[in-house]
Amino acid sequence: MTIHTKPTEVEGRAAGANTITGTKNEILYSLNKPDDFILALVEFLDGDTHRVHYLRRPFQREPDFGVTSVNYDFAELLARAEAPR
Repeated sequence: MTIHTKPTEVEGRAAGANTITGTKNEILYSLNKPDDFILALVEFLDGDTHRVHYLRRPFQREPDFGVTSVNYDFAELLARAEAPR
């Protein structure tokens, strides 16, 4: 069992999907508490296997006023992520 001391948002994606969606609340929370937010990316592989990656400070700016969610390129986020620690 792993216990996280920081809030962690988990985003999975269906195999073959190119994007994940971050809600406005998730993005704002991560920007307001950058040291307290970790985005966990779950990469689904062949069969029933998967890999988990952690991304600290995943978002760079807040969404426009009327936006409720934002799609992000999964490969770009994954390129900045690291193994859980």
